[in-house]
Amino acid sequence: MGNPEGSRAFEERRQGPVLRRREQVEPGTTDQRLLDTEGDSEWVHTDPWRVMRIQSEFVEGFGALAELPSAISVFGSARTAPGTPEYEAGIRLGTALVEAGFAVITGGGPGAMEAANRGAREANGISVGLGIELPFEQGLNQHVDIGVNFRYFFVRKMMFVKYAQGFVVLPGGMGTLDELFEALTLVQTGKVTKFPIVLFGTEYWGPLVDWLRNTVVAQGKASERDLLLFHVTDDVDEAVSLVTKETGHQD
Repeated sequence: MGNPEGSRAFEERRQGPVLRRREQVEPGTTDQRLLDTEGDSEWVHTDPWRVMRIQSEFVEGFGALAELPSAISVFGSARTAPGTPEYEAGIRLGTALVEAGFAVITGGGPGAMEAANRGAREANGISVGLGIELPFEQGLNQHVDIGVNFRYFFVRKMMFVKYAQGFVVLPGGMGTLDELFEALTLVQTGKVTKFPIVLFGTEYWGPLVDWLRNTVVAQGKASERDLLLFHVTDDVDEAVSLVTKETGHQD
C-alpha cells in the first residue's frame, strides 16, 4: 500500500499510541507477535505487561476495600516484640479505634501491625491487612480478616491513603517513615484534606520533631505551619480523639 504522505527520509511505524523510528522500529506487527506461538516467554517480564499487572492490583485492591466503613491506617515496626509496651499500646489502639467506629488497616505483618490488627479483631471490628511481596517471607498475621497482598509498594500505598481517613503511626523504621512522610507531603500539598496524622510515642518521635523544627524549618526547607500537620501523644484515648475530631467521624 502506498504512503499517502509520500516517501519519508526515515523509516517509522506507529503501534497504537507508540511511535517508533529508525533503528527502534520492530519487525512484524503487534498482532503477528501475539499470534506467534513459537516465540519465547520473555514478554511477560516487559514493561507493557507489567502495566497490566499494576492495573490488576488496583482493581483487586479497589474491589476488596471499596465497601469498608470509615477506617484508620496504623503503621509501626514489624520488629516490635509481643509483650513490649509498644506492642500492648498497639493492641489498645486497635481496640479503641474499633470502639470509636473505625475499621483498622495495617501493613498486615508482625510486630506493631499485628498488635493493631489483634486489638481490632478482639474488639469484633474489621481488621484489614495490606501485605507486600518481599525478598523474605513475611505473610499476613493471623488477626487479619480482610487481606490483600501487593507486588508494588506504590499500589499498596495508594490503598492506605484512599481507604483511610487518617494515620496513627507507632514507632517504626524505614517503611514507617516512608508512609509517614508520604502522608505529610499529601496533606502539605493539599492532595488530601481532613487527614489527621498522629505520632504515638513522644520519646521515640521527639527527636524527629526537634530535627524538623530546628533544622528543616530553621533552614527554610519547610514552614512553621507544617509542624501543625501532625500531633504527638502517648495516650491512646487522645490519639483516637484526635482522628475522630479531625475526620468529623461519628460512631
